[in-house]
Amino acid sequence: MNNTAKTPQLFLRLALGIGFILPVLDRLGVLGEAGINGNAWGNWANFITYTNTLLPFLGKPAAGIMALLATIAEALFGVLLIIGYKTRLTALGSFALTLTFALSMAIFVGPRIPFNYSVFADSAAALLLSTIPVYYWSVDRYLKK
Repeated sequence: MNNTAKTPQLFLRLALGIGFILPVLDRLGVLGEAGINGNAWGNWANFITYTNTLLPFLGKPAAGIMALLATIAEALFGVLLIIGYKTRLTALGSFALTLTFALSMAIFVGPRIPFNYSVFADSAAALLLSTIPVYYWSVDRYLKK
């Protein structure tokens, strides 16, 4: 398969990667308070409350654990996508995480919400990224040489 989509795949990696990093910074309070400059949470406590909304069957203590695991995964996926390391595996993990997030939003917040925030589109983009045979401008490509 001839892969000539060098720039689109780079843009896709960067868009997905930055799309993971910014919400992590938001929930850690780095970007400012909730409601300011488009911030959703503004702090960790607000994010745990939101996580509990998406996983109400777990209870708040378990939601805190899931919030931590999701945050670690998002930060890791974001960095790995940006630098292009283990891209196929990272893209598949990103697909699974965003699909789970989208389905939880649809079930517990409302079916329109994941579409309002393009979570299904992010999930599909990650799945598409996982099918690209060669990742140009990436650590993966450099290591293959």
